[in-house]
Amino acid sequence: MRFIGVDLHQNSLTACYLNQDGACSTATYRLADLKQFKGQLLKTDEVAVEATGNTRFFVNQVKGLVARVVVVNPGQFEVITKSTSKTDKHDAKALALFLSKGLLPEARMKDEMTSQVSSLCQTRDKLVKLRTTLINKLHALENERGRKRAKKSLSSEEGLKKMLEEDWEQITRIEVEVIVAQIRSLNEGVKKLDEQIKEAGRKMEGHKNLTSIKGIGDKSATILLSVIGPVTDFASEGKLAAYFGIVPRVANSNETVHHGRITKKGSKLGRTTLVQCTLVAIRYSPYLRKFYDKLKARKGSGKAIIATARKMLGIIYRTLKNNWVFADFPNFVLAEG
Repeated sequence: MRFIGVDLHQNSLTACYLNQDGACSTATYRLADLKQFKGQLLKTDEVAVEATGNTRFFVNQVKGLVARVVVVNPGQFEVITKSTSKTDKHDAKALALFLSKGLLPEARMKDEMTSQVSSLCQTRDKLVKLRTTLINKLHALENERGRKRAKKSLSSEEGLKKMLEEDWEQITRIEVEVIVAQIRSLNEGVKKLDEQIKEAGRKMEGHKNLTSIKGIGDKSATILLSVIGPVTDFASEGKLAAYFGIVPRVANSNETVHHGRITKKGSKLGRTTLVQCTLVAIRYSPYLRKFYDKLKARKGSGKAIIATARKMLGIIYRTLKNNWVFADFPNFVLAEG
């Protein structure tokens, strides 16, 4: 058996071949000539590679040729990221060595469909943020001239037309026309992505389960599923909460334990969507409302909504794990059959 660490780049890869007797050798291959690397592989080999933009392509190319492929979480594998000797050969050797010891922190590889939907949702989020930036700019131009207009109206076609009808200085008019054209284009793009997200989401396992929860709609369910992937990857709801970054930081020194703010690791889009769904759900669920109100009275609305979102995520976890579909979510009544 050999342990092979691979330092993967866009155009090349460096591989370290570590034998069980400790002997090792390295070689560099152009990615365009990947067949040369594949020709060196044995069925008994184990391969480790860090998660990067083209890792899925690499894994699909080699997984049938070796005994095992381990995708490494680079954020957790700090031996490489904090190394004083940061070279391709050193990184590949470190991966091979830790692979041989069984000490590598593995990253999850979602299936192709989930990965594509996740990319779709992330692109939509970027477009929405860009649109918000441009709307804020239009609103600022209005305010500078003493005009009062609801910012929300500037995302609609009617509001954009009124902006163009305003009396602008010649230079500023060009600026406004360009911004309006970009917002219109973004509106069209977001609409198209929304349609695809809705269509793709309904084909995902668990979509029916999540949309039966009052507060989670088609789009939100799709985003949450694209973040979660197979729920079986998480041994408990606590593991899922940690993956979402919605658990408190813990500092432990001797006999003192301090719980701080949430870690905010994982998907920001997933956390934002979860909180938005929770804000809707507490309007309908007596259970969540009672939990939220009790915490709000003691710790304020900010901490209360985060804690309630953590509670909501637990419900999502159990719903997916047990394949529940709710007939009446506010009263926790499951659909028959």
